[in-house]
Parts: sequence; structure tokens; C-alpha cells
Amino acid sequence: MLSYAAYECKICDTGTSCLKLTLLEPERMATLADSFLADLDELSDNEADVIVEDDADAENMEEDVDGDLADLETLNYDDLDSVSKLQKTQRYTDIMQKVEEALVKGSDMSSHGIVLEDDPEYQLIVDCNALSVDIENEIVIIHNFIRDKYRPKFPELESLVHHPIDYARVVKKIGNEIDVTLVDLEGLLPSAIIMVVSVTASTTSGKPLPEEVLTKTNEACDRALALDSAKKKVLDFVESRMGFIAPNLSAIVGSAVAAKLMGTAGGLTSLAKMPACNVQLLGAKRKNLAGFSTATSQFRVGYVEQTEIFQTTPPSLRMRACRLLAAKSTLAARVDSTRGDPSGNTGRAFREEIRKKIEKWQEPPPAKQPKPLPVPDSEPKKKRGGRRLRKMKER
Repeated sequence: MLSYAAYECKICDTGTSCLKLTLLEPERMATLADSFLADLDELSDNEADVIVEDDADAENMEEDVDGDLADLETLNYDDLDSVSKLQKTQRYTDIMQKVEEALVKGSDMSSHGIVLEDDPEYQLIVDCNALSVDIENEIVIIHNFIRDKYRPKFPELESLVHHPIDYARVVKKIGNEIDVTLVDLEGLLPSAIIMVVSVTASTTSGKPLPEEVLTKTNEACDRALALDSAKKKVLDFVESRMGFIAPNLSAIVGSAVAAKLMGTAGGLTSLAKMPACNVQLLGAKRKNLAGFSTATSQFRVGYVEQTEIFQTTPPSLRMRACRLLAAKSTLAARVDSTRGDPSGNTGRAFREEIRKKIEKWQEPPPAKQPKPLPVPDSEPKKKRGGRRLRKMKER
């Protein structure tokens, strides 16, 4: 029996494509059928392999999830030592001991002239920058622990006091006291926030904590305050060496602000790689307006607002001055990270440039000069025209 199959021929002489029927032998048809069946078998085999691989990946993912859950279950969140481990590490102890010795001894880096990468005190400064970042993260972890423990007593307090150290001080001061008006919070919080905290505490639904929970909470507060004190020591040490590490950056913003910027960024190299728009926000805190409008609140500025240039700039120009300070500080940090100018002349030139630009912004606009009248012509102009004037000329 003969079978027919259609195929598309080449373009004919007429320029159109046509379909012609051709006869295929039965053996040829059997060969085509076998090849189709073989292709279908290969496709089914590939699908089976894909399904097996997907099953294996799913099993691996389930094993990973089970492992993570097992790790989470092993953690005891009621135990502060299992959550906060930085102070028990040997690295923390060694660095803090070296910092305290260096603060007592003073600096002898002035004799070096240039801070070298292999200098032990320079390496200590780099370690201090890394440790300050770890301390910040550890304070956040302890802050979450304190919030979880103290939430049954005063759940609204975490929305009123945002800063972790302020929150720890307030929690330690209030404790299990029912009447918060009897607790003296002066010096810990602004007077407006103290009033809001007192009013909120009088209507709170919280209940006194058990003695065991209160003891753990106070211990966590003490640990957070100790970490904050250690961080201040680290920043004081770095600040005392800023004239040798980052002379150009210190010339612009001052050694204290330069140390805070470096500590928050995680080192001079990290600060040099950071864009100026992020340098401007380093150290910015979330401001608690206690329900007041944010329309008149000041823009978000970090440590840059503590510089002398920013404070002496008129309020209307402070935003522009802040952007300019952040941009020049980033350039100075890049110069210092490559040891391009150890003398600090580049930073002083940048500072002078910033000062001149701010003075230029404060200058009044130039007075508008009156436009003089044009010089009158001696001969009167001929204002006549048209057909009558042309006829007059023809005469």
C-alpha cells in the first residue's frame, strides 16, 4: 500500500510556492515512524531525569530547613549569654585592653610621620573600627532582647523611645514601678518625651514583671550600657589618632566627627568607597516628634551637623552646606586612604573652598543697573511713506 505525504517545493518559475504530492515507499514510512518513536522516548527520559533532579533538590532544601530549625531550637532566647556573645570573645578583650593601655600611654606616632600599614598601632586602629561596628550590632541585638522582656510591663515604651541606649537607661530606671510619675527621668530624655512617657504609662495595659524576668532585663541593660561605654573608649582612641590616620578628613570636619564617620562606616577604606549622599546620613537618628507634625522638622543629617562649618552656616543654607561638606569629606577620605597627602594640605584647601562658597551664597544679589536711554539723533527721521511720498519723489 502506498502513502502520500506533502512537502513544500522550491519556488517555481511563476514565482509562487506550491505544495506537491509525492509517493513514499512503505519502508521509508516505517523508518520515519521509528525515528518519531525514538525522539518521544528520549523526551520522556529527559523529563524523568529532570523530575529526579528536582526531587533531589527538594530533599536537600528540606534537609537545610530542618537543620536551620534545629539550630534555632537549640538557641535559648531566655538566656542572655546565648544571644549576646561579643563581650565573652577573646578578640573583644584583647582590643579593649590594648585601647586602654594606648589611652593611658598616649601616642608616639608623631615621630613616625606617616602611618604605615604594618605599624601595630595602625592595625589596632583598623581593628577598633571593625570592633565599633560589631559593638553597634551587638547593642541592637541586646535592645531586641530587652524589648521582648519588657514589653509585657510597658508595651508602648518602645514606640516612644527609639534609641537603644536611651531605652535601656529608661527601662533600668523605671523597673517594676507602677506610677512612672514617681520616677525621675530628668537627664535621660527630653522634657517633652518624659511628659508623653508619663501620660502613656498611666493608661498602659502592662503588668509588673516577675522577679526573674526583671533581673534578666536589668542585666541586659547593664550589658548594653557597658558596650556603649566601650564604644566611646574606642572612638576616643581613634579620635586621638585621627591627625595621623586621616589628616585631610580631620582638617575639614574635625577629628571628633572624622572618628565617628570612620567608626560608623567601618574604617577609612569603607568610608572612601562610600558615595557622598550616604556619608551625609552617617549617624542620622530617627527623631521622635511625639505626635507633632513633621512639616517643620529638620532634614535628616548625621554626624556632619556636628562640624563647625555646619553650625556657623545660616539655617537657610545648611542643607546646601551639608551636601558640600559630605562631598568634600568623601574626596578627602579617598586622599587619606591612598596616603596621597599626609601633610593635610589638601583637606585645608577643601575647607577654605567650602568657606568661600558659603560666603558667596550669603552675598546679596547684584543691584539691577538702570538701563540708559539711547542717544538721540541730530537729524529728524523721515516718518512718511507710501504712495504720496513716492509721487513726491518723482516730481
